[in-house]
Amino acid sequence: MTKRTFICRCEDVTVGELEHAMALGLDRVEELKRYTGLGTGVCQGRECMAPLAKFLHERGVSPGGLLQPFTPRPPLEPASFGALASIPDDLCVQAQVAAHQAHLSRTASNDEGEDQ
Repeated sequence: MTKRTFICRCEDVTVGELEHAMALGLDRVEELKRYTGLGTGVCQGRECMAPLAKFLHERGVSPGGLLQPFTPRPPLEPASFGALASIPDDLCVQAQVAAHQAHLSRTASNDEGEDQ
C-alpha cells in the first residue's frame, strides 16, 4: 500500500494519514477513529474495518487478533432528512425544553453537592 491508498473511502482517510496518527502515538482503533474520522462515514466502518485491521496487523499493532472493532454509535438506522423535517415544531420545542430543564436540574444538584 502506498501513502495515498485509501483505508476509509467514505471519509477519505489514507495510509499516510494513519501513519501520521501512529507516529503521534495513536494505535488503537478508537484513537485512530477520533483523530482521522475513519469509520464515521456512511458505511459506519463496515467497509474500512478490514483494511484497517490489515494495516494495523502489518505494523504489529494487533497481535493475536485482539483488535477491538469500532464502538457503535446511534442512530442504528439512518434517518432521512424528510423524516426529520416531518417532526412537528412543537415536539422539537418540547424536547429542547425538557433537555434544558434536565440540564438545569443536574447543574443545580452539582452545585448543591459542592456546597456540602
